[in-house]
Amino acid sequence: MAMRANRVAEQMKKEIADILKRKVKDPRVEFVTVTDVEVTGDLQQATVYVTVLEQQVKQEEALKGLDKAKGIIRSEVGTRIRLRKTPELSFQIDESIAYGNHIDDLLRQLKSNN
Repeated sequence: MAMRANRVAEQMKKEIADILKRKVKDPRVEFVTVTDVEVTGDLQQATVYVTVLEQQVKQEEALKGLDKAKGIIRSEVGTRIRLRKTPELSFQIDESIAYGNHIDDLLRQLKSNN
């Protein structure tokens, strides 16, 4: 990824987290945390990786809430970051934290068996 795309991705990560906290009132996205943003080299598309902190809110419901608020989030990002065209947003659950916890559990099991 180009240096500019990295900078845009980091700025988008900060702005989207702030927008979710301040502007989006949907209770399904109340416990959503933005973990990463990947932007294509041409800055046309952005994949926003999120985690859901509360187990009461199902991940699918949180994604539905994010998809519903996508227009608000995109227009708000467009006003906060000066780009010719605001990237199209897509949201995905970040599996890396769950995977890391799984590896951690496996390592604990190995250590306790020795």
